[in-house]
Amino acid sequence: MDIEGKIIKDLGIQEGISKANNPWKKQEWVMETMGNYPKQIKFTVFGERRIEEMKLVVGEVYRVSVDVESREYQGRYYTDVNAFGAVRLDGSMPPVAPAAPAAPNQTSPAFGSPMPNQGIGIDPFAGGDSNTDDLPF
Repeated sequence: MDIEGKIIKDLGIQEGISKANNPWKKQEWVMETMGNYPKQIKFTVFGERRIEEMKLVVGEVYRVSVDVESREYQGRYYTDVNAFGAVRLDGSMPPVAPAAPAAPNQTSPAFGSPMPNQGIGIDPFAGGDSNTDDLPF
C-alpha cells in the first residue's frame, strides 16, 4: 500500500540489541496526507540499510510504500505501519497517475523479469478460417 504526503516530524532513531544478540535500528516519522481531510500517520523504517536508502527529509513530499499489520496483546490490538520504500515527489504538483502497464512480453522495469502475456489485443473469436463459425444466427 502506498501513502502520499509531507513528512512533518522526525521522531528519531531507536536502536538496541535483540535477544539473539544482534544489533537493530529503527526510525519513526510522521507524515500528513494531502487532500480535503488530511490525516497524520506515524510510520516506522526498520533497519539501518533502509534508513540510509530512504533519506527522508522533514518538509518534503513523498510516496511511501508501507505494510500495515495489527496484533493482539492481552485483549487489545496494536497496529504497526512499517515502511519499506519511499519516492520523493515534487510538492508543487499533484501526484502523477500510475504509468500505463508494460506491453505484453516486455521486461518489467521494476523487477527485470518478463511480463506475462495478458491477452491484450487478441481476438478470441478469430479463427484460421473466416468462413466458418459456430454461431446459431
